[in-house]
Amino acid sequence: MKILALELSTARGSLAWLDGEIEDGHEWPNDRKNSSPFFQNLNAVTKKLGAPEAIIVGLGPGSYAGTRIAISAAIGLQFSSGARLIGLPSICAIQCDAHEYCAIGDARRKSFFFTRIRGHELVEGPMLFSQSELQAKLESLEPGIPIFSSEPLSQFERAVVRYPSALVLARLARVPHSSFFPPPLEPIYLREPHITIPKVKTEA
Repeated sequence: MKILALELSTARGSLAWLDGEIEDGHEWPNDRKNSSPFFQNLNAVTKKLGAPEAIIVGLGPGSYAGTRIAISAAIGLQFSSGARLIGLPSICAIQCDAHEYCAIGDARRKSFFFTRIRGHELVEGPMLFSQSELQAKLESLEPGIPIFSSEPLSQFERAVVRYPSALVLARLARVPHSSFFPPPLEPIYLREPHITIPKVKTEA
């Protein structure tokens, strides 16, 4: 099966193509304000290798803008190719040798998220903590379990910077996986969107 994987949830963008034994992967610095490197790489891969039969997208948590761009591109390609479309939490596709690890990240508003992944399956979280709460959570973990973050978080000494990989996503698309998300795909939201409702004007 020809598989295309797209991952734009962090500061390192990547895409990958699998076709039998052929593996073709690309990575680049992912600037949320400039998506041209992504489309240049995507155009080069599809021109070289043709239409995919399956498309898998990393859904975060991470950059909403980047994840939305990847989802939109995948939907367009699905429309033209008829490919199967699925999503997977990006944190389940971190490139590492560990069978089990934890992934954390800055969730803004003075909060951080925590997740636990086993065998590329999300088994705990995402959960939001304050800095002190997350510190206590990490201290309670087994000493040998790896802790990854897609950005430097110096306040958490055990956290090592690692990025999700489109190549790992593509390999996971080959096998049954309970964490697959079917369409319609959406970024993984860590909290409900903040919406301000305008006040109703009253007649004088």
